[in-house]
Amino acid sequence: MTIVPVELLGRRVARLQEAMAQAGIETLLVTELPSVRWLTGFSGSAGRALVRSTGPAVLVTDDRYTLRAKAEAPAAELVIDRTWGWLGDIRVEGSLAVQADVLPWAVVRELTDLLEDVELVPTSGLLAEVRAVKDDHEIAALRRACTITVEAFEAALGWIAPGLTEREIARRLLDDMTVRGAEASAFAPIVAAGPNGAVPHHSPSDRPVGRGELLTMDFGARVDGYHADMTRTVAVGAVGSDLTDLYDLVRRAQQAGVEAVRDGIEAKALDAVCRGVIAEAGHGADFRHGTGHGVGLMIHEEPFLGIQSTGTLRDRMAITVEPGVYVPGLGGVRIEDVVLVGHTDGERLTTASHDLIVL
Repeated sequence: MTIVPVELLGRRVARLQEAMAQAGIETLLVTELPSVRWLTGFSGSAGRALVRSTGPAVLVTDDRYTLRAKAEAPAAELVIDRTWGWLGDIRVEGSLAVQADVLPWAVVRELTDLLEDVELVPTSGLLAEVRAVKDDHEIAALRRACTITVEAFEAALGWIAPGLTEREIARRLLDDMTVRGAEASAFAPIVAAGPNGAVPHHSPSDRPVGRGELLTMDFGARVDGYHADMTRTVAVGAVGSDLTDLYDLVRRAQQAGVEAVRDGIEAKALDAVCRGVIAEAGHGADFRHGTGHGVGLMIHEEPFLGIQSTGTLRDRMAITVEPGVYVPGLGGVRIEDVVLVGHTDGERLTTASHDLIVL
């Protein structure tokens, strides 16, 4: 695991403090683990952080993680406490902003009783918006995760064959990514063969892959906490023109979406680019999800690219572009890349071929 440089952690805290000042927030309690990790570098499974208008972040964890916290979060003030008592010791005054979309109501009640003279103020999306723009350390980790994912896919082209089950293929992809340096899978892989491809989030089954079918694989490696997310659809043996036409449609929609990526484009406008290509071909109702989402320390994070999205893409955001068409009884096609947003275009971080590969 790569330790985040102290200077970089300081800049992250400063970025959040600037956003807090713009929102009129003096003190923010961070309870979402990916955000705790982003702020402090601490990767343990029990952690909270407190950020005030000035000064370093406070990292709170329990005594299982003392040595780990000291090693991973050298820029933070470390508090070892399994309770919420440390908040009283720090003497928060006035108001305390909390992550309302992740903090359980029972904890809100507990904090209300503990901090009698402090007003709890709900916030939502503040940290997600700050974290959406990636720094050099994050981009490097995403690049490594995407490289491992591509390598695992390209290796799989040599061993996928009729008769292997979806579950066997998923397991071998997981094993291969680990051998190549992933700390874990970014998520449970989706492997869907033949008619199962019509289910966007199909769970791998014991169904064997048949010759003359499309096979969709949605998977990714995780490196230093950062997630890759790539989907490729291949043909296992020759397939009919109905499936090749479907593949070509999705490929064109995905290409159009990637070419539209740039700083300043609205998320819903990018979704409309992909959706428009598919709708024009008569398959608008068969595109059953958004065009993409942000990726980073979470597999799904801001910005989200959909019909009702309200955000705008900015330079150094990492997103997916993943249109798909799903036809019950026939199958489905999805093509997905992680794309790094630039000032005038986007860079694919997942670089595997977009041609229809016939195995």
